[in-house]
Amino acid sequence: MFNLFKKASPIEKLQKKYEKLMKDWHALSTSNRAESDKKYAEAQEIQKQIEQLQQAQK
Repeated sequence: MFNLFKKASPIEKLQKKYEKLMKDWHALSTSNRAESDKKYAEAQEIQKQIEQLQQAQK
């Protein structure tokens, strides 16, 4: 109940964005290879940002 008012951390926001990009990448992989590659590259950049934030928290 109290999670309703909890704001998502930057890492959680990036993880949701990463998951969406990977889902889009998978959907496009069979129909539009160029767009699929762009989505995958974006997802990898997001993954790097997540890793950097996790390292900064330690």
